[in-house]
Amino acid sequence: MSTDRKSLEERAQMTDLERLRHSCAHVMATAILRLWPNAQFAYGPPVENGFYYDFDLPDHRITPDDFEKIEAEMKKVAKENQKFERRVLTRDEARALAESGRLGGLAERPGHRSVFKLDLLDKIPEGEEISCYQNGDFIDLCAGPHVNYTSKCKNVKLMSVSSSYYLGDDTKPQLQRVYGTAFPTPEELAQHLHNLEEAKKRDHRRIGREMQLFAVDDKVGQGLILWLPQGAIIRQQLQDFISEELRKTGYSQVFTPHIGKLDLYRTSGHFPYYQESQFAAIPERDQLQKLADDHCSCAELSAGLASGEIDGYLLKPMNCPHHIRIFAQSPKSYRDLPVRLAEFGTVYRWEQSGELGGMTRVRAFTQDDAHLFCTPDQVGAEIIGCLKLVKTVLTTLGMNDYRVRVSLRDPDSSKYVGDPANWDKAEEALRQAAVWLGVPFTEEPGEAAFYGPKIDFVVKDVIGREWQLGTVQVDYNLPERFDLEYIGADNARHRPVMIHRAPFGSMERFTGVLIEHFAGHFPAWLAPEQVRVLPISEKSEAFATDVCTRLQLDGRRATLDATPDKIGAKIRTAQLDRVPYMLVIGEKEAAAGAVSVRHAKRGDLGVRPVTEFLNDLAAEVAERRL
Repeated sequence: MSTDRKSLEERAQMTDLERLRHSCAHVMATAILRLWPNAQFAYGPPVENGFYYDFDLPDHRITPDDFEKIEAEMKKVAKENQKFERRVLTRDEARALAESGRLGGLAERPGHRSVFKLDLLDKIPEGEEISCYQNGDFIDLCAGPHVNYTSKCKNVKLMSVSSSYYLGDDTKPQLQRVYGTAFPTPEELAQHLHNLEEAKKRDHRRIGREMQLFAVDDKVGQGLILWLPQGAIIRQQLQDFISEELRKTGYSQVFTPHIGKLDLYRTSGHFPYYQESQFAAIPERDQLQKLADDHCSCAELSAGLASGEIDGYLLKPMNCPHHIRIFAQSPKSYRDLPVRLAEFGTVYRWEQSGELGGMTRVRAFTQDDAHLFCTPDQVGAEIIGCLKLVKTVLTTLGMNDYRVRVSLRDPDSSKYVGDPANWDKAEEALRQAAVWLGVPFTEEPGEAAFYGPKIDFVVKDVIGREWQLGTVQVDYNLPERFDLEYIGADNARHRPVMIHRAPFGSMERFTGVLIEHFAGHFPAWLAPEQVRVLPISEKSEAFATDVCTRLQLDGRRATLDATPDKIGAKIRTAQLDRVPYMLVIGEKEAAAGAVSVRHAKRGDLGVRPVTEFLNDLAAEVAERRL
């Protein structure tokens, strides 16, 4: 079977590009079988950015060295313009083809039963239609759909090969998996391959090492980011930026512990609801000793923590329960609302080691988190205020290509908590806010958090990749679970509505995305080193030192390169270090009280008086220009 089990509706919704890539998977299988007739194919679906096929090939291990000849054979199959023909089979017909080795093959192969096809046939429910597709001599179980002819499958590139377990089950046979990609035109394929190369150059892990921005140390732990001094500057500048915006809009800064009692997270629903994605709970020391004395098993300990029979603490997975308890510290009137609490709060999630990656997938991350507590009448205006803040952040950083995703509940799912009427109000408020924002948005049922719907900002970077960054969520449920209240104008008790928002989302992830977006060439206000002063010789070194000191006293992050290297080498080093501004100073410049200004991206900007450069740079930084 060349595709995973899909409903008729899902197959009908397959895009033209997915259809093409699905067809290219069959063409690749045809080519591999021509080269290695003993291959046994399992399945090969289209996936994001391409396709793959899993197969068993006991007498040869495919490597990237084989890609050229596989691609050459694929081009032959494309040139033959074979027709993709669909045929409906009875279960007995399909089984007979599999027994003969014909399914997933080019011909009957006595003694080579199609073992994977026989297994997949057993998984197809009785009464469900069984179909196969054939192009030339290749035939395979397949639900489809495909393009009409193999001639459309010529803009193809094989990308990688890896191992995979049959059906993703590590108790089953290990197969080979070859990934490829395909596009309708050679230009689109070339652009995609260019973007992949560009992505490698922009990889934040590589740039992070080169610029000494962050580190992951095995002695500290995987997924735990160490912000190095250079990276800490970027983080601090981002925090200062957002803090400045928060002060303008009436937020109060708070600080909360990194740990909280389990009962706090039981009330919120985070424990045990998200128990598998959290660090293990920590029993109280006295109880742990008593349990050890009683020879309590690990299973009994886990069950006791989950049930509440055993007290303990948890590394906080979310900041919101702590902010709720801050709100609840004193009685509130409707005149006190909205209350807007903000924190750069570090939270902890247990990610599988195989899913960790640089700064973008970690086990500890700091959110630019805020929680707003408001009356139902204030919800619409507060959401729009949150969206304005996210828009300001993205515009300032030049990330103007984004779309909005409105994540709603799935009415048929039981994972969501709270009154359906409140869900309706929250979802409608987000829809109206998305319309106000005036950018493309989609509604995605089933993607809401368990406690409320949300708006996510999906940002496209300079090479076309999408990243989910800022988020705004409306929550009627946590105020209910924590019994929050305020006194209304009618002197009666009312329940506030809670809004969760984080424009950056995660400081770690956002910084990783920014590194790749700018390829390490940060605008001057964000750059760890803003200016490097480069004296041409010892004769201009004294003036260069004075210039560097003036820059530092002016609050600029500036250094002096007083090495004996030639000026060309100094400029190249500063370029490699991605320093935005280089000030070249020779005897002429020193005599005139000027500097020759070079920019890392814009090149030579001419000779300018020192004071003029200082003033212009101060304005550029203050205005956070790109």
